[in-house]
Amino acid sequence: MANMQELSDATFNDFVKNTDKPVLVDFWAPWCGPCRMVGPIVAAIATRYGDKIVVAKVNVDEAGAVATKLGIRSIPTLMVFKDGEVVAQEIGVQPEDSLATMVEKALAG
Repeated sequence: MANMQELSDATFNDFVKNTDKPVLVDFWAPWCGPCRMVGPIVAAIATRYGDKIVVAKVNVDEAGAVATKLGIRSIPTLMVFKDGEVVAQEIGVQPEDSLATMVEKALAG
């Protein structure tokens, strides 16, 4: 399985700002059915892009400050960060191709 970082309120900002690759972040919760559906898709993206990107997960129940700061009101929310800034965002279950497009844009830009 692909390597995914688990981020918390304490680790999120430094991790996203100090990573020199695009970061795909999956904001989720264990009780969320759609989040469980998107998990394998996010894992497939992590495998597909390997070392070109970093993939992280944020449990919104445990990292409420990050979720509030970013205005996350629905999960799953998927965001791509580049140089610490949000460059793409999708809400809800997305097909792999849609996430791939988000990642490709971040890699190209």
